[in-house]
Amino acid sequence: MARREITWVGIGWRFLAALVLVFCTYNPEGYSFVHWAADTAQGPLALKIFVGILLVIGWTIFIRATLGSLGGFGMLLVVALFAALLWLLREWGVIPRGSFDTVAYMVLFVISALLAVGMTWSHIRRRLSGQFDIDDVED
Repeated sequence: MARREITWVGIGWRFLAALVLVFCTYNPEGYSFVHWAADTAQGPLALKIFVGILLVIGWTIFIRATLGSLGGFGMLLVVALFAALLWLLREWGVIPRGSFDTVAYMVLFVISALLAVGMTWSHIRRRLSGQFDIDDVED
């Protein structure tokens, strides 16, 4: 059986892919699919639909993997962990009060982190516990 070990580089690539997906979909700077699709004067409709379908495919891959590895309760725990971290950073003054853009970036970062954790959790759980997922077992 071939072992597919996760490395820090692999985790980094998954996180980068999640960041690209999330920030291409929406970001507060106005350079995102949401802003582009809403502007009827910019770009052909067929291209917007094509890019929108590509983004939906990306989201589907990430969300299915995240739900499959973490489950609903696990996703809730990861979101709660990152929300508590954001709250702590705001209490310590790292995140300025009243800055919508900063909060929006932090939320987008948390969504990216959640998706990256979901994409890597099966590998991490296998390393910590020695338990394989059914997808990892070959005949």
